[in-house]
Amino acid sequence: MSTSSSSSRHRGEMSVSRRVQTLVLNLMFYPLMATWIFAGIIVSPFLIVIWKLVTGWDMGRIVRRLINFHGYGLVIMVSPFVSFEGKGFESIKRPCILVVNHLSFFDSYFISTLPFHDITFAVGAWPFKMYWYTLFMRLARYLDVETGDWDEVMQTCTEAFANQGTVLFFPEGHRSRTGKLQPFYSGAFRLAQETGVPVVPLCITGTDVMLSPGRFFLHPAKVSLTALEPVDPAAYHGKAGLARMRREVRNIMALKLEELQRAK
Repeated sequence: MSTSSSSSRHRGEMSVSRRVQTLVLNLMFYPLMATWIFAGIIVSPFLIVIWKLVTGWDMGRIVRRLINFHGYGLVIMVSPFVSFEGKGFESIKRPCILVVNHLSFFDSYFISTLPFHDITFAVGAWPFKMYWYTLFMRLARYLDVETGDWDEVMQTCTEAFANQGTVLFFPEGHRSRTGKLQPFYSGAFRLAQETGVPVVPLCITGTDVMLSPGRFFLHPAKVSLTALEPVDPAAYHGKAGLARMRREVRNIMALKLEELQRAK
């Protein structure tokens, strides 16, 4: 048998194997996800009360921890078919502002793999319209940076930073349809400038292969989440400094994402 024929047969076998894995992944994941969400809604009120009595934590911190646990559970569900690698997490010092590129609805779930759990998400208005999550997002004091009041955003973030918490932004505002990094909005960088809290860029890859925007069919993939060196806002002053910080952080992330893609 010729080398080309053997190679073609091998690719065909790989293709069939991947289709089977994709089918099993979807047949397994969606029923488990529905069960996990339903169980969480039922059990969470009791867990919140018990957690409050045992720890004395405020409501927002408790719910943020539960949401983190929920996300980690979903990551575990897909782990037989989706490998994950986290890099550079040891460089993250809190408090900080996390900025991460946005490829997929699943991005936020992989944030649960970070080695800390008190993370306040700053998002657009549409996630607050998901009826099964809205109440929990509001209890967690997640931020609507699209239609919300900036003074309220600042107050919530200042309280989070005072308790060594983190605030996470998707600075592109919405998921990339092409996989390329889109222009950044200024919210995360304005917050850094006004509070003096450093920005930590996070680069995620592979979630667009796993679940691309507008699709519901999951695919096996390799996902990585890489933390880059923090950026100190003290070096950026005024409106020009704000624009420069936004531009430089985006450039740093774009270069790292290209490097990660080439390494695959």
